Amino acid sequence: MKRAALAFSGGLDTTVCVPLLEEEYDYDEVIGVTVDVGQPEAEFDEAEETAEALGLEHYVVDATEAFAEQCLDSVKANATYQGYPLGTALARPIIAEAILDVAEEHDCDALAHGCTGKGNDQLRFEAVWRSSDLDVVAPVRELGLTREWEMEYADDHDLPVEGGNEGVWSIDTNLWSRSIEGGNLEDPGYVPPEDIYEWTDAPGAETELVEIEFEEGYPVALDGEEKDAVDLIEELNELAGAHGVGRTDMMEDRMLGLKVRENYEHPAATTLLAAHEGLEGLVLTKEERSFKQQVEQQWAEKAYEGLLAHPLMDALEGFVDETQEKVTGTVTVKFDGGQARPVARESDYAVYSEAAASFNTETVQGIEQADATGVAKYHGFQARLANEAEKAAEEKQAVATDGGETDE
Repeated sequence: MKRAALAFSGGLDTTVCVPLLEEEYDYDEVIGVTVDVGQPEAEFDEAEETAEALGLEHYVVDATEAFAEQCLDSVKANATYQGYPLGTALARPIIAEAILDVAEEHDCDALAHGCTGKGNDQLRFEAVWRSSDLDVVAPVRELGLTREWEMEYADDHDLPVEGGNEGVWSIDTNLWSRSIEGGNLEDPGYVPPEDIYEWTDAPGAETELVEIEFEEGYPVALDGEEKDAVDLIEELNELAGAHGVGRTDMMEDRMLGLKVRENYEHPAATTLLAAHEGLEGLVLTKEERSFKQQVEQQWAEKAYEGLLAHPLMDALEGFVDETQEKVTGTVTVKFDGGQARPVARESDYAVYSEAAASFNTETVQGIEQADATGVAKYHGFQARLANEAEKAAEEKQAVATDGGETDE
């Protein structure tokens, strides 16, 4: 018996993979695994119904809490890729690990996914799976399938599929973000209709304040009420989404070099990242903030690639964790016109003195204003010296050139 465990959503790609794994790859049995990372309940219903119609042995694994914690880890690292909060990228390694666990438990010979050869997810899944001894099979990629071919195949084989929003858009939803792509959205000049959005309303004139409390970089409470990770994210998605916070329409550079048009919704992620950066601005020194930006970029790049288990990540997170020991306090965020803006922040670790910064105080811990005169004289000294040296050299060269000419 050859058995394959398939990452199964019940959508078009994974549905056609079931008979293809049997017909084209000679697997005697296929089991489907759906991993819960905060998708809508309707998606699980669809997966269950599709699996039943296919006669597919189907397992659902709840990884919502693990995914929520990973999302909050990304907040500590201020992780964004080309300007948007990572969502799908963070979910894929967690999904892959859960599927691998089920595959090993049921003595499977292979792991399979329905990713194309053009996207990122194939790499994120396989970065986890190829650490095992199981074969990796990718029918859509390996057989060079197109979406049109899959729909014809599904129709010919009477497979129960809906290509996501009746085939118009390809949608991926988890607790942290919602992505919309495909169809007319593949045209960068196409203006998306308002109905592609579900988590966010169009920005309006109403405003609202929310207070977010952090402990060592982790958000732990909203408006003074403690929340676990999942509840906090879900509540902020609703609060911020009602004000149109967290929409991204971008041209994204994928790992394989393709440039694609992507639309995202991520209200809670946008809010928490803005609040966290606002608090870091209060408690971290200039040098810590500057160096951390380099660490954050590397962290986000590796996370985007699905390489959460990379040794570099351990080193990066060591630095991040060290800085987060001081990122404890509260931030008040204002939802206004589609934005989440930190408008107040407080912390016992504030690297700030109101008396020192005030224009109404004459001295700063015994330092007189006049003491800054010496600093001002030295400030820019090397630049002035370099400019003067360059000017002198040019004048010397001009004299030498003119000196070579005579009036005889």
